[in-house]
Amino acid sequence: MKRLSGKIALVTGAARGIGAAIATAFVEQGATVYLTDINDSAGQSLAARLGEHARFEHLDVRHETDWQAVMSRVEALHGGLHVVVNNAGITGFEDGFVAHDPEHASLSDWHAVHRTNLDGVFLGCKHAIQVMRRTQSAGSIINISSRSGLVGIPGAAAYASSKAAVRNHTKTVALYCAEQGLPIRCNSIHPAAILTPMWEPMLGDGPDREARMREFVQDCPMRRFGRPDEVAAVAVMLASDEAIYMTGAELNLDGGILAGAVAAPSASSE
Repeated sequence: MKRLSGKIALVTGAARGIGAAIATAFVEQGATVYLTDINDSAGQSLAARLGEHARFEHLDVRHETDWQAVMSRVEALHGGLHVVVNNAGITGFEDGFVAHDPEHASLSDWHAVHRTNLDGVFLGCKHAIQVMRRTQSAGSIINISSRSGLVGIPGAAAYASSKAAVRNHTKTVALYCAEQGLPIRCNSIHPAAILTPMWEPMLGDGPDREARMREFVQDCPMRRFGRPDEVAAVAVMLASDEAIYMTGAELNLDGGILAGAVAAPSASSE
């Protein structure tokens, strides 16, 4: 039997990158998956490729009315919901470079990052709990935080702040659900240096791309970028019944970056 057979899952920011990899892995493991995003064309295209167990829904995670509408449709069709992955997020640099350091960031740019990265996660957790409670579903909420939620990032203050808040809110949700006697778990994944479309503007497609890639991962002990499917593998585990005693946990997926001092390969291993 596949690891997620019979489960109904919803993934935000599922049109590309980590969200797309998670949605794909969930379908492969037997779940019925709602791919949600504001990029309708990419989301619909991926859902079509994944087949009959994948469906696309437009969802802007910043808007509570969107959450209410999508959750109502899922509940009406399936009578429950088992997994919600709050993955949708932005860095603040999507439209080019703007100041995001603590001194020069504008309040509007600060708010924009937090509306997606933090408000979106708050709303996702809120409405996941409500539908899971109402339908008496044993549930797993998976929040995608970041290494940046564990350390300071001088040039991306809003992003780091929002991801730190996601880390802490995950623990609050986990404790709340346990306090309420609800069989709902909530855990966070903290990726770093995962090769997604977010990196493309910095890497480019010229002859120096490989050199740039090596430069960006020189502080990673494993000396490479991670892959979205490697994040998806952790999400599958958290969504499955294999992890039913895990809640309030944070799982780092960073090639060893947070383990301590950078480890350089020894001469004998090269």
